[in-house]
Amino acid sequence: METMNISLPDPLRRFVDKQIASGRYSSASEYVRELIRFDEKRRAQERLEGLLLEGLGTPSGEMTARDWSELKKTSAGKRGKRAVR
Repeated sequence: METMNISLPDPLRRFVDKQIASGRYSSASEYVRELIRFDEKRRAQERLEGLLLEGLGTPSGEMTARDWSELKKTSAGKRGKRAVR
């Protein structure tokens, strides 16, 4: 894991320190990692919503066997990145 140094104004540094003092995080690094993961999820959600809205604006059509096959492959690939139950 690489190290990255960041500079924060005093009010933000105090806020981060309060988050650590609350016991929810053990370090500033842990807090920042969670913020980054949250931002990644939020951006993925925004992208999905955009694609859904785009899809709603297109004419509907019948799903072919090939369409379903491609959808299954894409879905399986994305699930493979996390534990599947």
